[in-house]
Amino acid sequence: MPTASPTRRRTSLPPVDPQRYAPTAAYPVRAKSRRLAADTLIQPHSHPWGQLAFSVTGVIRMTAGRGSYIVPPSRAVWIPPDVEHVVTVVEEAELRTLYLHQDAEHCGPETNPTPDSPWRACRVVEVSSLLRELVMHLSVEPGPAQTSEREQHLNALVLDELRRALPVPIGVALPQDKRLRTLCQAVIDDPTRWTTLETCAHSAGASPRTVARLFRSELGTTFLQWRQQVLLAKALSMAARKIPMAVISAELGYASASAFTAMVRRSVGAPPSRFFS
Repeated sequence: MPTASPTRRRTSLPPVDPQRYAPTAAYPVRAKSRRLAADTLIQPHSHPWGQLAFSVTGVIRMTAGRGSYIVPPSRAVWIPPDVEHVVTVVEEAELRTLYLHQDAEHCGPETNPTPDSPWRACRVVEVSSLLRELVMHLSVEPGPAQTSEREQHLNALVLDELRRALPVPIGVALPQDKRLRTLCQAVIDDPTRWTTLETCAHSAGASPRTVARLFRSELGTTFLQWRQQVLLAKALSMAARKIPMAVISAELGYASASAFTAMVRRSVGAPPSRFFS
């Protein structure tokens, strides 16, 4: 299988002990703040409560469960309890993490969420200006929760705002098959290098038919459709850095900005100016 093209050396760090920020029934939302340099990787970990992660500044990539998600300041990724995840810092970021007690972990309007509830799986949601401000006012001190009337009100408002958060149709599905997952990770790291199914198959030492079959059986899609989601995630990361749309479309291999715009409209039903804002 292909390997990712050479990139800047990543710094691997262990996660901060999550037990220092453990939520409780009385204090169901705990916040943690961590400033991270670009090309930092937080090693794989999980915890027995739900998590909402977003960057105050900068861009991160969250790999969790069977998906990879780009998280700029206007988005957040929800990770259910006990799901292993890895954080990769794309651009220097101040990462805010919310830990949610199991009594509040589903965040949805249902008291007892059904197995097909969207909160049972990882998902990306919009971060409203109100949610952002609420999170910024939560205490980020570690240790036993210090319950106060103000913190209880903030907790309730955060949970209510999460229930209203709109999902964002972006995320890159990852397969369970180790061979295909290695290939997919290489494409995510450098999507402009792997432009066709034939290129990937040749590098992997497999036939295009075999790779195409793996994409259908593992991800229920074609290579080109899957790679389109990778390009959307890459574009989202670049847009968060204020790179002009014309430059983004050119760097991603589109012949014109209009061709890139058409792809975004087909994928998410909105023009780049609105989706990436």
